[in-house]
Amino acid sequence: MKTRIISALFLLPLLGFVVIGGRPLYFLVMLFGLIAMYEFYKGFENMGINPFKIAGYICAMILYIILYVYMFTGADHAKLSEGLLLWLFITVSSGLVLCLFTKDENNISDGLATIVSVMYLPFFLSHISLIDGLQENSRMIWLVFITAFGTDTFAYFSGMFFGKHKLIPNISPKKTIEGAIGGVIGSTVLSIIFCAIIFPQHLAAGFFIGVLGSIFAQFGDLIASAFKRKMGIKDYGRLIPGHGGILDRFDSVILTAPFVYYYIVLIVNR
Repeated sequence: MKTRIISALFLLPLLGFVVIGGRPLYFLVMLFGLIAMYEFYKGFENMGINPFKIAGYICAMILYIILYVYMFTGADHAKLSEGLLLWLFITVSSGLVLCLFTKDENNISDGLATIVSVMYLPFFLSHISLIDGLQENSRMIWLVFITAFGTDTFAYFSGMFFGKHKLIPNISPKKTIEGAIGGVIGSTVLSIIFCAIIFPQHLAAGFFIGVLGSIFAQFGDLIASAFKRKMGIKDYGRLIPGHGGILDRFDSVILTAPFVYYYIVLIVNR
């Protein structure tokens, strides 16, 4: 517990990048995405699956280049979606073609693992930068971390004090239904408070993002845990004492960031 608290304190300065935003946040998100992808690849290798890592990193860098061009060079931001669709085509088609060159002609897992890793980590996490790049309501980026880390914290203590019924024991034996409910309640309360102070006109958004964002955060955590069990590993890495790797610490953010981005774009900013 003490180690986890100390490690969490070391992570607090990273929130300064969220305050600064812009290029510093973009490069931090890029770094985290590449490190997380490296950790994920190592997990696949532990299963005997060998992703085409060079191809994966190339696809990831193409993604980051596209984001940089549309966010920081004065290119038409409205055409960003077209650039991302082109990237999606390149990534998926590359992974499928690479399935033809796997060492085991009956095993297509190498190519599919390459696609999944790029989509699951660099692409999903890049939505943090996409929120920061929104001209309107970009400060809602804080809801990503409020819902994700708020859920983690409240779920942990709710489970500790009230947990009796296991949530999905075959994936995460320590998680309880009571903890999950506590995580949703905590996330919702924090999100509403944030919007009441910063965006009083969007209290409804604070409520829905708090509830649904917490659910996505918990699914993100469970998905990462399920992968770890399949991969036969305890942690994805050792970068952060008490927390494991980047992927261990930010697993709840992976699905939350895209959800918050699309909620803002499709509902709040419509």
